[in-house]
Amino acid sequence: MPRILMERSGEMEVFARVVQDGGFSAAARNLDITPSAVSKLIARLETRLGTRLLVRTTRALTLTQEGEAYHHAALRILQELNEADQEAAGGAVRGRLRINTTIPFGTMFVAPAMPGFVARNPDLIVDLSFTDGIVDLVAENTDVAIRMGNLPDSGLIARKLGQSRRVVCASPDYLKRRGSPQFPADLGGHDCLTFNFRRARPSWPFRDHDRDIAQPVKGSIVVNNGETMKQMALAGAGITRVGLFHVADEIEAGRLMPLLEDYNPGDLELVHAVYVGGGPLPHRVRAFIEHMVVTLADQPLLNGMT
Repeated sequence: MPRILMERSGEMEVFARVVQDGGFSAAARNLDITPSAVSKLIARLETRLGTRLLVRTTRALTLTQEGEAYHHAALRILQELNEADQEAAGGAVRGRLRINTTIPFGTMFVAPAMPGFVARNPDLIVDLSFTDGIVDLVAENTDVAIRMGNLPDSGLIARKLGQSRRVVCASPDYLKRRGSPQFPADLGGHDCLTFNFRRARPSWPFRDHDRDIAQPVKGSIVVNNGETMKQMALAGAGITRVGLFHVADEIEAGRLMPLLEDYNPGDLELVHAVYVGGGPLPHRVRAFIEHMVVTLADQPLLNGMT
């Protein structure tokens, strides 16, 4: 029977922390050990494995191909160890819960829901990250992400949280200067605010009776998050198309005006919580998702009908 190496999980944790923090010194500070101890542990790990995992220069730290593979495996194993600890502790919701969500949804719904969630789970540390970019949950060591729109094929498990119809809108100032489009084709003569995501559509969908329309749009400004998009629209920079939940208050207050509603195709922006599968769902992740399901159940802006 091969010798059991009791230090493996510790080496994995140090290695994962070095990758996450981007360096030995930063990892040492967060682990409360010396940089030399981190260096020795990584060297011992590479010697035991017989391969180099990390390449260090004066400016950067990068993973080798073997390091990439080991990092993914280490994160999976460490997660399983944490889950085993939780099970042994009677299913307590504890530890660090890393959440990633879009800026608009996080600001409007997740952040306000956190005080109550933390109050019910005092042994939990909530680590929030707001970005409209798509993060790799494994590489970023993220427990759960909230994503908008249709989900691409992946190995992630998804739980639907809600849905919002989309709306085309612009500020009264912009419409006073440029006029209001009466037909989808009129958008060709307007500045349209669009996203610079690779997955972003180069055209906006409309429906004229039984005919679907894909109207090309263009403009002088592209952005990478929904909050900036809304601020640009409010500033009169152009016409945008976003989830109604994000601009409902501005429309009600008259700061933004809905446009081309007779041609609205009724498509929905879906909201999902996604997480990595392949094992029991950690109690901290389950508790968060269930909390958001209950919190969002009475939000009319997320039933897709408002």
